[in-house]
Amino acid sequence: MSVVTEGFKIIDLPPASQELLDSYDNCPLDEYMGNQTRYKRFSQYRLSHSEGRGWQFELLPHRAYTAFKKFNPVGGGFSRPHPPLEADLVPYVRLGVAGLELDTSEDWQINVHQNRTRATVEKPGLLTPEGVHQDGHEFVMIGVLRRNSVVGGETRLWRLGADEPFWTGTLQAGQAVLLDDRAVAHDVTDVLPENGQAGHRDIMIVAFSRWKEKWYGEEHDAAALTGGEPVVDTSM
Repeated sequence: MSVVTEGFKIIDLPPASQELLDSYDNCPLDEYMGNQTRYKRFSQYRLSHSEGRGWQFELLPHRAYTAFKKFNPVGGGFSRPHPPLEADLVPYVRLGVAGLELDTSEDWQINVHQNRTRATVEKPGLLTPEGVHQDGHEFVMIGVLRRNSVVGGETRLWRLGADEPFWTGTLQAGQAVLLDDRAVAHDVTDVLPENGQAGHRDIMIVAFSRWKEKWYGEEHDAAALTGGEPVVDTSM
C-alpha cells in the first residue's frame, strides 16, 4: 500500500531495547502541551541521499520547537524549548524513510519528537489537545514503542473536510503509521489507566519536509512566531 495513493500506511517496528525504553524515564515534563501529562525531548536532522551510502543523517544545531498556529491553535505561534534527544531513534526513522519512499533527489529536514504521556485515574493522558489536525509537513510518522498499563489511544484518520474518520485503529507497541500530511488529518483519543493503575504510552513522532521548504532556522521560526505561512511546494 502506498502512502501517496492511500494517504496512510501501517508498518511494523522492531522491539525497542530496554535502554531505549528506559530513556523515556528521562524525558522532562512538557510545560506547553498535554495538560501536564506529557514528557518530551526533541531534535532536528537534515537528510541527504547519495549513491552507495544511502540516507545520511546530520544532527542540526538545537533550536526551540516552533509550530504554526494555523496547524496547532493550542501550541502554535510561540517558542517551545525542549531538551534534545538522548536516545538514538535514527534506526526507527530509517524504517519510516523506507516506507515513505522519500524522493532521493532532494534533501529533507525532519523533526523528531520523543513523547511519553502518563495517565492516572485523576488525570487521563491528553494526546491531541489541538483536536483533529494536520501538522503542515509533507509526511508524518507516528510510532508506538510501549503501552504500559493504559487503554485508549485510538488513532483516527480523516479526509480533509470530512465529518467522520475514514480509518480508526489502536497502534500497538511495535507499530507505526505513516501519513500523507497534505491529504489526511489525524487525532488520537486520550489514554486512560488500565485497571486503575497509573500507566504511560511512549511514542516517537517524525515530521518530514523538503529542505527547500525551510522548516528549520531563523526564517521558519520568524514566520511561525509572527503568524506567517509555511513555504509549500505546490508543484508536487
